[in-house]
Amino acid sequence: MKLHATTTQQYQTVTGYEADWVEINAVRFAYSLIVLPESAPVSWQVKAFESLSSLDFAPLVAAAPDLVILGTGPRQRFVAPSLIGDLLSRRIGVECMDNQAACRTYNILMAEGRKVALALIIPDQQAHTQGQGD
Repeated sequence: MKLHATTTQQYQTVTGYEADWVEINAVRFAYSLIVLPESAPVSWQVKAFESLSSLDFAPLVAAAPDLVILGTGPRQRFVAPSLIGDLLSRRIGVECMDNQAACRTYNILMAEGRKVALALIIPDQQAHTQGQGD
């Protein structure tokens, strides 16, 4: 899906997405990443929701947003509170939703000037295709 451009082009904006990629300011990414409004997207080493650990959230703790929008893949899933304890102890909210809803929500909050982070899990397609032929 393509999203329409807004007046927020100086910020990192989601401009399109599908199940296996996301587009930030017209640049396509086919791997998990963290997006903050005022800095370039960075790779996030998460390959699947099931592999999340508390260490995976360290870059988000360091970024210190007010809110993390966690895109959990093609469907909404909820992360265990024990994994996000460092965020919660710093009063950083975490909202879990499917990737499409996460992208839309991030754009809205970012356009409102909120200090928000988008953490998207884009499943590793190689892991899925390798398991099918075995």
